Amino acid sequence: MNTIRPCGCKGVRTCLSCEKDFQIAKPSLHEQFQQLEPWSYCIQCERLYSGWDTTAVQAEHQQHDKAKGLPLPGVLVQEQFLSKDEGAQLMADLDTLRWDISQSGRRKQNFGPKTNFKKRKLQVGTFAGFPKSTEYVQRRFDEVPVLRNFQTIEQCSLEYEPSKGASIDPHVDDCWIWGERVVTVNCLGDAVLTLTVYEEQQAGKYNLDMVAEYENELLEPLLPDEQFSEYKGKVLRIPMPNLSLIVLYGPARYQFEHSVLREDVVERRVCIAYREFTPMYIAGADQQKGDPVREKSQIFWQIN
Repeated sequence: MNTIRPCGCKGVRTCLSCEKDFQIAKPSLHEQFQQLEPWSYCIQCERLYSGWDTTAVQAEHQQHDKAKGLPLPGVLVQEQFLSKDEGAQLMADLDTLRWDISQSGRRKQNFGPKTNFKKRKLQVGTFAGFPKSTEYVQRRFDEVPVLRNFQTIEQCSLEYEPSKGASIDPHVDDCWIWGERVVTVNCLGDAVLTLTVYEEQQAGKYNLDMVAEYENELLEPLLPDEQFSEYKGKVLRIPMPNLSLIVLYGPARYQFEHSVLREDVVERRVCIAYREFTPMYIAGADQQKGDPVREKSQIFWQIN
């Protein structure tokens, strides 16, 4: 089913609505992942410990032995990045904007250039900047050391509604146009980010071959094979608390697929995803192609 269904899903992407209407039997990622060895991330320790339930692992923080924890290079979880009042106001502001249907039971508000990942083509398209009410969130990135010099060129609000079976399938964010740091600000609801080792299934998938062009500029070097092998056969679970900031970079961004399972969405969840350019579009061969997008990204427009 490669046509877009009324719910917004297409191809292998499904939600509860189209699974019912079109009798689509979708394999359960939750069941598949539970066959792997589960490790959950403790935000305080900045280590992974054995267990599927991230809440239980967090609660055991005082008993953790860091020497027995598994490191996960390239992950930042910063709790209370937004205050309660900021989160409530941000949600009120986002809900005054139009939500568009998306895949896998999600809705979205996308502000960014038009991209064709397969043909590696970039156009400004209808991109005219970002909502003024969200400007302070981007400005606050300057206070986070790992986000130094981060320039947002795409901002996308994503809504996950449990009644729709909303989720996002395992993937690596495109590596031709989106830069190293994959940033998420959680505005409403708790959830879990699930990481699994990515082993190349087809050449060119996710444009991962482009990473070689800027690998020496990464904030966190990729794991060599010997270290990387420690994570095979494991499923890694990272808590995403309400109002928190999540950043994936280095190994966590490029050597693992990340997903949000529908079983981990138990209430309405809204987050904002932020993307930056790859080095080629910042100060490399494609800088001029990126200039018109950068110009638009300086604009913050008022919601009428």
